[in-house]
Amino acid sequence: MSQKTDEEIAKRVQRGDVASFGLLIGQYEEKILRYAKKFLLDREDSKDLVQEVFIKAYTNIQSFDTKKKFSPWIYRIAHNEFVNAVKKRSRIPVFSFDPDLFLPHPIADETSDSEAEKKELKQTLDQSLEKISAKYREPLILYYFEELDYKEIAEILQIPTSTVGVRLRRGRMMLKKLMSPYD
Repeated sequence: MSQKTDEEIAKRVQRGDVASFGLLIGQYEEKILRYAKKFLLDREDSKDLVQEVFIKAYTNIQSFDTKKKFSPWIYRIAHNEFVNAVKKRSRIPVFSFDPDLFLPHPIADETSDSEAEKKELKQTLDQSLEKISAKYREPLILYYFEELDYKEIAEILQIPTSTVGVRLRRGRMMLKKLMSPYD
């Protein structure tokens, strides 16, 4: 059986094949959960909000244009859910940072010293990323953690593609500046 694209699966769901929606959940559940954990302060809430994202996606699947990519559409629903959750709590979102995504994995066996250094670096990166405005943090998360391209990020955040590039560049510069005392 040939592999169906997300868009083809969504079209099947639109035609009434409810079971096919499970394939989309399987494809995106971990990704949306990772996005939620990086976006939200209360990680306990993440799984519930991800379920809400899929409920909204299923409820609104008929509005999805199958000529477009599915991933920006589902991430936009997630973005809206997470923003609404943050507004309800009236807290500023805090993002965590996984250094494994930006730093190469060492080939040699880990030593206790390198583990301590790695933990300290992660803590420093977390603190630095938290200091960056959400306007610049979110594109960094979507690009580096969710591996979305500029066009997809632009669709999710509803900003021009060129603005995505500017925000990523400025976010990286801010992060670099915040990290420079720790070199």
